[in-house]
Amino acid sequence: MEVQAHPHHLRNIVIVGGGTAGWMTAAALAKVCTGPWTIKLVESEDIGTVGVGEATIPLISIYNEALDLDENQFMRETQATFKLGIEFVNWGRLGDSYIHGFGPLGPDNGTTRFHQYWLKGRKSGFAAPLERYSVNTVASRAHKFQRKRKDMPNSPMGEITHAFHLDAHLYAQFLRRYAEARGVQRIEGKIKGATQHPETGFIETLVLEDGRSVEGDLFIDCSGFRGLLIEEVLKTGYEDWSHHLPMNRAWAVPCSSVEPLLPYTRATARQAGWQWRIPLQHRIGNGHVFCDSFIGEQEAADVLMANLDGTAQAQPRLLKFVTGKRKKLWNKNVIANGLASGFMEPLESTSIHLVQATISRLVTLFPDRSFAQADVDEFNRQSDFEYEKIRDFLILHYKATERDDTPFWRHCRDMPIPDSLQQKLEVWKAHGRVFREGAELFSEISWVEVLIGQRVFPRSYNPMVDAMSEEKAREFLSNVETIIDRCVQHMPSHRDYVREQCASAEFQGR
Repeated sequence: MEVQAHPHHLRNIVIVGGGTAGWMTAAALAKVCTGPWTIKLVESEDIGTVGVGEATIPLISIYNEALDLDENQFMRETQATFKLGIEFVNWGRLGDSYIHGFGPLGPDNGTTRFHQYWLKGRKSGFAAPLERYSVNTVASRAHKFQRKRKDMPNSPMGEITHAFHLDAHLYAQFLRRYAEARGVQRIEGKIKGATQHPETGFIETLVLEDGRSVEGDLFIDCSGFRGLLIEEVLKTGYEDWSHHLPMNRAWAVPCSSVEPLLPYTRATARQAGWQWRIPLQHRIGNGHVFCDSFIGEQEAADVLMANLDGTAQAQPRLLKFVTGKRKKLWNKNVIANGLASGFMEPLESTSIHLVQATISRLVTLFPDRSFAQADVDEFNRQSDFEYEKIRDFLILHYKATERDDTPFWRHCRDMPIPDSLQQKLEVWKAHGRVFREGAELFSEISWVEVLIGQRVFPRSYNPMVDAMSEEKAREFLSNVETIIDRCVQHMPSHRDYVREQCASAEFQGR
C-alpha cells in the first residue's frame, strides 16, 4: 500500500555510510517506505568497512522474511552456512566445553520449567549433561543440520532453530542490489562535513569533499566507529562500559576451510581474551578479541595465527574499539545505527541483530517533520534497555569463571558487576529461576545454558518439581534424551544439507 504525500511528511531520508548497517537500513526502508520518501545512501569506495560481524542469531529470519528474501538464494550469494548455536571452550575452567544452543530445551511440565527437573536429576545423579536435552546442541555435536519441520510441531524436529554464518561484505552487496532495485539512490563520495539549522541544530545537508551537497530531513548515521554525524557533528557523547567489558582490540583473519563443516560458531577463551571461529562455505572467519592491558598486540596476533584450523588467507587486521553505546541513539534528526551507535563485542553475535533492532524501532516510531520528542525519548529508552540487557548477558560470560590461571581471568572473576546482573544471579543461585524482563533479547533458556555451562549451579531447585516422583522424573528426562537422539540420527550432515539446498558454485566445486 502506497502512503500518500502529506505536508508533514519527511521527504528525504539520507543514510550515511554503507557496509552491513547502511545497506540493511536501506533495504528495509526501501521495502516499507513506498510512497513520498526518497532514500539516498552516501558512501565512498575508498573507506573500508569492518565487515567481521559474520555470525547471526535466529531473529535475522524476521528481517529476511520482511524483505521477502529467498533463504537459499540469500545463502548462496553470501557464502552462508547454518548456525545452531555457539560452543564456548575453556570459559568456566580450562578444558570445559558447552554449547549455548538456539531453541528450547526439553518440554516444560505445566508451569515448571524443564531445566528444574534437570537440576533435580543432577542432584540425584541421574541427569545427563544439559546439552543432551536440546535438539540444536545434540545436532551440533553430531555436525548435522536440517531446517525445522513445520509439519511436526510436537516433535523436536519442529523445534530446530537456526541462524546463519555469512560473509558480511557479500551480505552488504546482496542488500545493495536489493535496495537499488527498489529505488535507493547510492551516492559515491566522501563526506567533509554537514550544515545545521542555526536555531534547532538539526542537520540540513551533508557537504561532500568535491563540493556537492546532499539535503535530508532524516539522517541515519552508519559511518562506523567515528559516528560522523551523531558524534563529530552533534557531540552526543558515549557511555564507556569497558570497566565491565574490558576487551578493546580484535585481530581478524580468514583461513581455508577444513572438515567437518560445523553448524555452530566457536568461542575459545584464551589467556587474555577469546578467539572466534565462524565456518562459511568458502572459508573460516577467525578473530582474537583481547584487552591490551593484559596482552600486547603482537602477542595477541601470534596467539590467533598459531590457533587456526586452516591456512591463513591474508594478513591479520587489527580493530580497535571501546565497548559501550552512544548516550542517545536518536539525537535531533539523526539516528545512529551499527558501529556508530555503539559496540558490544561479538561474543554472542549481537552486532547484526542490533542493526536490525534499530531499523525495527525506526519503522515503529517513524517520524514526521515535527520529530515529536516523546517518540524520540521512547526510541532511546527502548534502545538503552536492549543494550543494557545484552551488556549484562555478555558480562556473565566473563564473571562466571573459576579460572585463575592468568591475571586477566582473575580480573574478570573479581570485577564488580551491574546491580541488575547481580540481582539476576542471586535469584538464580537460590532455586535456579530466571526471569525475562520485558522484551530483553536473551531468553530464560539462554541464561540457563550459559549459567550451567559455566558451572554456576543453584543451591536448590523449584520445590514444585517434587510433585513428580523421582522415578517419573528419571523416566521423563530419559525419554526426552532418547527422542532427541533418534531425531538427530535421521538428520543429514550439515555439509550435505548445504550442498543440497543452498551451495554456492564454489562450494559445489569442492
